[in-house]
Amino acid sequence: MKKIALIGGGPAALFMFKRLVQSPLKNIEVSIFEQHEKLGAGMPYSRYGSSKEHITNVSDNEIPELKAPIKDWLSHAPTEMRIDYSISEKEFNEDKVLPRLLFGEYLSSQFDLFLAEARKNKLPTNVFYNTRVTDVEDVQTKKQVKVSVESGETFIFDEVIICTGHSWPCKAEGSITNWFDSPYPPQKLFKKANFPIAIKGASLTAIDAVRTLSRANGCFTKNSDDTYSFKLNPESAGFHITLHAIDGLLPAMRFHLEDNHLEPAHVLSHEEIYEIKQKNNGFVPLDLIYELNFKQVIQRKNPELFEEIKEMSIEDFISFMMEKRKKIDAFALLKAEYKEAEKSIKRHESVIWKEALSTLSYAINYPAKHFSAEDMIRLKEKVMPLISIIIAYMPQSSARELMALHEAGLIEVKDVDSSSSVVPGKSEGAIYKYSQGEEKYFSMFIDAVGQRPFFYNQIPFEGLKKKETISAAYLRFASNLRGEKEMESDTNVVLKEESGGYLLQLPGINISDFFQPLDVYGVANPRLFIMAVPFIAGVNPDYSGLDFCEAASEKIIQRMMEK
Repeated sequence: MKKIALIGGGPAALFMFKRLVQSPLKNIEVSIFEQHEKLGAGMPYSRYGSSKEHITNVSDNEIPELKAPIKDWLSHAPTEMRIDYSISEKEFNEDKVLPRLLFGEYLSSQFDLFLAEARKNKLPTNVFYNTRVTDVEDVQTKKQVKVSVESGETFIFDEVIICTGHSWPCKAEGSITNWFDSPYPPQKLFKKANFPIAIKGASLTAIDAVRTLSRANGCFTKNSDDTYSFKLNPESAGFHITLHAIDGLLPAMRFHLEDNHLEPAHVLSHEEIYEIKQKNNGFVPLDLIYELNFKQVIQRKNPELFEEIKEMSIEDFISFMMEKRKKIDAFALLKAEYKEAEKSIKRHESVIWKEALSTLSYAINYPAKHFSAEDMIRLKEKVMPLISIIIAYMPQSSARELMALHEAGLIEVKDVDSSSSVVPGKSEGAIYKYSQGEEKYFSMFIDAVGQRPFFYNQIPFEGLKKKETISAAYLRFASNLRGEKEMESDTNVVLKEESGGYLLQLPGINISDFFQPLDVYGVANPRLFIMAVPFIAGVNPDYSGLDFCEAASEKIIQRMMEK
């Protein structure tokens, strides 16, 4: 019997377990290792990443297929749960976002249903709750994988899928009062703050922090026109939040999506990728993906806009849209986009260029590991800044809260550049150092940039590094002249090969098209698969939540079934 392990029991493991249960694979046994007490929810949808004030940025009709839609699940959910979240089956709208903790309960229930299906199918499954995996080691001579847990116990498997999710390393948190290396778990931020607060970042992670802090220091009320007002508690008179964002931009709003599941018109197949590489000196050109999954979509859906952008390169288009955003005050733009999004949702009409940009991001993800280093630099430096803003999909209620806080004079966005830095205060808080020597002290600091990718030396499983089962992520430069220039610039980490070629170092590790780690010789490991986003973000630049889990698990089960 083949023994398979899932390391981690969150959403990635849920979709992988679904694939295993529904696959024709026979004579397998599955073990699931979860460091907490519940399967399915992971960090984002459990108390480790959410409180009652936090909401998803996806709705029921945007979730990849599981056992039952949320609406059906709600009809059977415990009455006290529905009361607790002020939601009922009749009031439920599949187009609207949900409380994250409620969504976590849904995901957990779906995991339970797949466990029940596994029992029915006589698929042996072992679940190890409250069990933290400390190491993973490939035993090549025996064609097995050894998994070690915190108690000291070890397990042997034939195949292991690493499904660990978010991770927030601590730097100064715990040693400096009111310094937080992440907003999670959010309960730590629920405190009176009669002083100025600095938040690094303005993403949805930062908005999570704002939602918690604002409720700890005042309350929102709903106005007759559906806008919000905010009243500050008297004991928090000094409360003020400064969001620090590159270019001073806030995330874009949720709008109506014609395609709820981010399925581009044409995602390159495994065979197409290699055919393209043969014609392009071993690389997949970024410009080809842009043409297929953006320009052609715009031409089909918005001919008028296409006429405006048809001669634009991807950099030209990004600059065109970014300059438009930069010219407008962050909160003025938020109000304008809020109205645009409300109209889009009410009329069930998409904002075509934004949806096309989202599907472009999704389409880029799979072939990105086949880009040249030059194209990856273009993607990271020029393209992703706009994509990351647009695909955030800020929920309407979050926008209403930000606008209410701004109307009350309690929040601002400060435009910073990459030269800005933050240092801990002497005993608490932080000093934000801006360009031109300007600096400001804040009594509280929260790093809310979001999940950062791990570099090779940050990968937590020493056994994988010690035996060189995994290798640091690199992409080759198409031009040695460009590689040499980048090496001299110190902007990126560039290595020179003995052959004279140049390599761009990326965060994380190298993986195959089927999410198998590559060793130092570029050989895919047949026993290991990596779904842990921080491990693979260098060559897997877009990871759109559950859509990523669905797509990655499909590739993995495909490879497992080929054996």
